[in-house]
Amino acid sequence: MAWLLNLLQVILFVATAPLLAGWIKKLKCWSQNRMAPSVLQPYRDLFKLVRKETVVAEGASWIFHMAPYIIFSVAVLAAAIVPLVAVELPTARMADVIVLVGFFGLARFFQALAGLDIGTAFGGMGSSREMTVASLAEPAMLMAVFTLAVSMSTTNLSTAIATLLHEPLTIRPSFVFAGLGLALVAVAETGRIPVDNPATHLELTMIHEAMILEYSGHHLALIEWAAQIRMMIYAVLLANIFMPWGLADNFGLAALGWGAVAIVVKLVGLTVVLVLAEAVLAKMRLFRAQHFLGFAYLLALLGMLTHVILEAG
Repeated sequence: MAWLLNLLQVILFVATAPLLAGWIKKLKCWSQNRMAPSVLQPYRDLFKLVRKETVVAEGASWIFHMAPYIIFSVAVLAAAIVPLVAVELPTARMADVIVLVGFFGLARFFQALAGLDIGTAFGGMGSSREMTVASLAEPAMLMAVFTLAVSMSTTNLSTAIATLLHEPLTIRPSFVFAGLGLALVAVAETGRIPVDNPATHLELTMIHEAMILEYSGHHLALIEWAAQIRMMIYAVLLANIFMPWGLADNFGLAALGWGAVAIVVKLVGLTVVLVLAEAVLAKMRLFRAQHFLGFAYLLALLGMLTHVILEAG
């Protein structure tokens, strides 16, 4: 029963990731007083890409061919260890947040290699920018993760969330700082404003799009779907770590139903905050990203220090 629920949760995670992307795009159009596309538009885009012919450059190596499959597979594995509607599922007990960071790093490594493989100027530029942002974002994410691990005495994500779920409602200053730091990292890692703009194709500003310009067909569909899953993972992490209320701690239908409703409500709230932030912020220069992510690391570090000074005693 547990393994079946785990499989259903992973399928739900992967299947609803494009829906979250479509909802964010719809909210953004509404905030700009523009006609909004359907929330199902990402599904249509993926289906259209799958039906198109895949064109590959003559000089492409096996890395370019295999990178989309590796990136998508790693995204699915990462989704399998993140609690969505229930905790204490089998795969969630077998991996922790350090493994999750490793999955993100593995996908980024192959995506950057694929961008370099063809030898185009845009691909190399995008890979260089991606690794620059990653070198600043990963320390901040790890510091936020360590704050959670030290507070809960475990690096297992499911165990930590289950512990928080059964504790009385308290405001932890360390979690406030760590949550803000992780939110800034999520903005950078998912290519959102102000670090990147997912809607642009200007060569002077794009980061993620520059690495995948040479992809087409089902290869591009897998990469785009993996990016949507990664966005979903970060949103669920923020929702379920720092607002774990409503998650199912058993496999009853009522508990699972409340867990599904709770995650939907939390994701809607987070996306509204994201869209409002993007409405008032502008895309920053690449060289300002180090200040943005440096501030994220500082927030996560303050979370750790706050726990040591105020809470551990």
